[in-house]
Amino acid sequence: MADETNSAQDKAAAYWRANLRLMLSLLAVWFSVSFVCGILLVDWLDQFRFFGFKLGFWFAEQGSIFVFVALIFIYVWRMNRLDREFDVDE
Repeated sequence: MADETNSAQDKAAAYWRANLRLMLSLLAVWFSVSFVCGILLVDWLDQFRFFGFKLGFWFAEQGSIFVFVALIFIYVWRMNRLDREFDVDE
């Protein structure tokens, strides 16, 4: 019985680690796009054009929003996969 409890705890800890790893990686992408590209590198990126707009402006105004929405869908997709992998899906 103690082995089953340890196994369940190990499985829960592994699930939580995988969840945190996923969240941190997606947050890093979000930070890179919104803060680094939208604020820090905006002047350098403005030398390039994207659909007629300066790239730095596009990242600050539109790109970070599009990436954020895409990250939501990626998170849902990856968490569903993670839930199935650890047998905690609905």
